[in-house]
Amino acid sequence: MPPGYGRPACAHPAGCARTRPTAPDFRAAITVETVTSLAIRARWASQPAWARWVLAAYLAGFADGTGAHIRDLARGGLHAYAFAPVAAQVFFVALVVLDPLVIAAVALARPAGAWLAGVVMAADVAVNWSVNWSPLTAHPARFVSATGLLPITLFGLFVLVTFVPLRRSLTRRDRAGQQHC
Repeated sequence: MPPGYGRPACAHPAGCARTRPTAPDFRAAITVETVTSLAIRARWASQPAWARWVLAAYLAGFADGTGAHIRDLARGGLHAYAFAPVAAQVFFVALVVLDPLVIAAVALARPAGAWLAGVVMAADVAVNWSVNWSPLTAHPARFVSATGLLPITLFGLFVLVTFVPLRRSLTRRDRAGQQHC
């Protein structure tokens, strides 16, 4: 703080009625949360509109997936996926951790978020199709439903088609930001 701010304007022992205005202390207003929030906003703002829409769609899709798996586990416990082979059961339970990791990486607009989204959705679609193949061949109409295999497949295709261009956009913006630091 510059000398004299918040103190009497004169050094006379009796003091003066006038005081200099106190300068605001901006250091108290700047926190880690503020800096982090501004950095995330800047990363999102540096993306083209299509990339921001794709990021938002990823957030919505993976949040929905996280909710679905948490609901399944709340209803059936660790045996919620007993109908599936053990490896598939482990994968479906692991999605309770993997989906939020994708959400965090995507929310931070990191290139790794796009890559992780692609890997998780490729595995999710493959495991869901392998688990549902026999019931699906017996009753093909089960595929056409608002829940289950159809939305997982559509979202998975969306992620698989968009994650490479999104990763390139995020990487390009990431490098541009590092060059100006």
